[in-house]
Amino acid sequence: MNKNILNTGVQVFIENNLNADILSVLLSKPTFEGISQKELVQQIESKKKALSKLPTWYNAAGIYYPNKLHIEQTSSEITARYKSNLVNGNTLADLTGGFGVDAYFFCQKMTRVYHCEWDTELCKIVSHNSSKLGIDNMETHCIDGIDFLENSRLKFNWIYVDPSRRDISKNKVYKLDECTPDITKHLDLIFSRTDQLLLKTSPLLDITAGILELKQVHELHVVAVNNEVKELLWILKNSTAPKDIPIKTINLSKKGNEVFNFHWREEKQAISHFSKPLRYLYEPNAALLKAGGFKILGASLGLCKLQEHSHLYTSNTLREFPGRSFEIVKILPYSKKNLKVWNGKKANITTRNFPETVAQLRKQYNILDGGDVYLFFTTDSEGVRICIQCHKI
Repeated sequence: MNKNILNTGVQVFIENNLNADILSVLLSKPTFEGISQKELVQQIESKKKALSKLPTWYNAAGIYYPNKLHIEQTSSEITARYKSNLVNGNTLADLTGGFGVDAYFFCQKMTRVYHCEWDTELCKIVSHNSSKLGIDNMETHCIDGIDFLENSRLKFNWIYVDPSRRDISKNKVYKLDECTPDITKHLDLIFSRTDQLLLKTSPLLDITAGILELKQVHELHVVAVNNEVKELLWILKNSTAPKDIPIKTINLSKKGNEVFNFHWREEKQAISHFSKPLRYLYEPNAALLKAGGFKILGASLGLCKLQEHSHLYTSNTLREFPGRSFEIVKILPYSKKNLKVWNGKKANITTRNFPETVAQLRKQYNILDGGDVYLFFTTDSEGVRICIQCHKI
């Protein structure tokens, strides 16, 4: 950590060059004594990434940024705040502290937070930034989180783990046994120090596989931001898992949060009803699609599915729905003749249970992107390929 970067003149330079050509800054002669141009570029690039992802850090004075990879890998403020509302009590140990975003928000809920980070440089950065952000109830430990637990005699109300999803070659991974630490190997140790574990995993992790491998899952949260799944949050407890695990889905957005909760067994037991497209069409948000509550969603809201694998819903009366809602204008059998009317025109295209991709359809029928028209290419309950023309509600 180069403390020269915190000098007022350097901070002003970084602020004034957030939109500068990075290559020009990198190749220019050293601007400040004791600071390389590479270090300046690191601060500029990382601060730019923090603008939308970490506004608290971006707007605070005297923040020191790590390289942009750490910013890319850290939780966003919106998801970190959501996680903080899942814990309570006096003490929490964050075993994979990283840049400290999750720990910062845990500090708003817990009396004391123990932040563990094996990277000495990152550890120093987090300690510095915590003081600038007014955090006085966090202990930063420059140690691997698992080693910290093995060396500690403390008991914690909660332990939080966000395993690294990069392998030795920096390639992305997502399976539990590919991540570091492999949480399945350390559950006995963790539950000797706490009764409650909050685990963050990749959105690519198969939910059924996660439940089978982790065994003591008491709750699962599927978190999306602006209709993109960002995190799977698993609550594990040092007790027998319930037979019917609560699955909580949420899509966080500026327009409002979409929430749909169900139980794992409910989905297994629910029965879907099928129908041709009626007056309204519904597309579930990304969190629901990931959670797989396809039958219980229709059963709970009184909706019919178009086809078992299409995951589109329909009704004659408009319903409140966790996703996008449309009014159907026209239903066309899928054919070149029916679609030539869209040649050179704008439309938003979605495919569900359909052999061609959006890109292939656009190219084949020369359909431009955008506009107010929505075309859903899908398969109906009789196996017929159709195109549903809608406008968004």
